[in-house]
Amino acid sequence: MAKILVIEDDPDIATILKDQLELDGYQVETASTAKVGLQKVSSFRPDLIILDLNLPDADGLEVCKHIKDKTDAPIIILTVRDNISDKLIGFESGASDYVTKPFEFLELAARIKVHLKKYRKKAPVVYDFGYIKIDTAKKEVKVNGKPVKLTKREFELLELLASNAGRVLSRDFIKNQIWSDKELYPWSRAIDVHIKRLREKIEPDPKNPKFIITYPGMGYKFETPS
Repeated sequence: MAKILVIEDDPDIATILKDQLELDGYQVETASTAKVGLQKVSSFRPDLIILDLNLPDADGLEVCKHIKDKTDAPIIILTVRDNISDKLIGFESGASDYVTKPFEFLELAARIKVHLKKYRKKAPVVYDFGYIKIDTAKKEVKVNGKPVKLTKREFELLELLASNAGRVLSRDFIKNQIWSDKELYPWSRAIDVHIKRLREKIEPDPKNPKFIITYPGMGYKFETPS
């Protein structure tokens, strides 16, 4: 039975979500403040968190960052904020998905299933390419033996590229694997920005990359040392 934590200060919404999710077979706990929510992340150890951004004691985006320091469980942001900047900040803060109020429970339920499936499929792997070592269990990356700090998205992108080393991955493939359908807009340059930041952190010479190679019109490939 998957465990879901709902951090929501509106008692009516919290009650509805708890009742509906329990009917779907989940074990559910709720929290109406950031403080209690963070405590339950540690004690309840949820498999997924539903997080409202407008909490009475803290900004939800900051709470999202603190949650990601405690767990890799997916976070679905549930909020009335629907502008692009809030969504982008939400994803940079570690959220896996973004649902705006008012919402249809069936859509939320479907997204929950998708994220739980992804979360449970991940098995710890260590990719050792000599100069670069990636530990998916510890979420650690070492470059030339030294730890390198990556954001959640940067790590996910590097892990995706490394797990498909030697294969050119299209932008659409990368988008579908890391960002859900509504998280990136056609004009978004988020993938390019993350590639650039990754190169700056892991490449000996970011301007002349030897690991993350661009194939114009095709996508990106992680090259393994010969």
